[in-house]
Amino acid sequence: EGELVDITGITKGKGFQGPVKRWGIKILPRKTRKGRRQVGSIGPWSPTKVMWTVPMAGQMGYHQRTEFNKRILKIGSDGKEVTPEGGFLRFGPVRSDYVMVSGSVPGPTKRLVLLRQAIRPSRAPTGAPTITHISLESKQG
Repeated sequence: EGELVDITGITKGKGFQGPVKRWGIKILPRKTRKGRRQVGSIGPWSPTKVMWTVPMAGQMGYHQRTEFNKRILKIGSDGKEVTPEGGFLRFGPVRSDYVMVSGSVPGPTKRLVLLRQAIRPSRAPTGAPTITHISLESKQG
């Protein structure tokens, strides 16, 4: 507890997406010819190839990503300590050992993630954090 870890996982899959959603490019003006949700120009006459830097449509999500320097807040074996009434949304009650981490974790609920010691710790390791309160009221509204 209190250690920094790196978390590796497969991100949520979004399927095949266009360049506007995938790369966040601008939607072209109304009077544009042949479509607005595409790249204005994919490159010059020469070189005659499309550069890899041009935003194109393709697979979005379901990629392996690593989140660095996440702090372990709590490690426990009794899920009742952290499970809210009615369980977590789209997960249910915690029935096994658990690790509580500060920050986000890549991937959807219940997907396997890999924890390793931080390879580039951003700060000196501190002691175990003091958790004053864990809300156990229902998250279902």
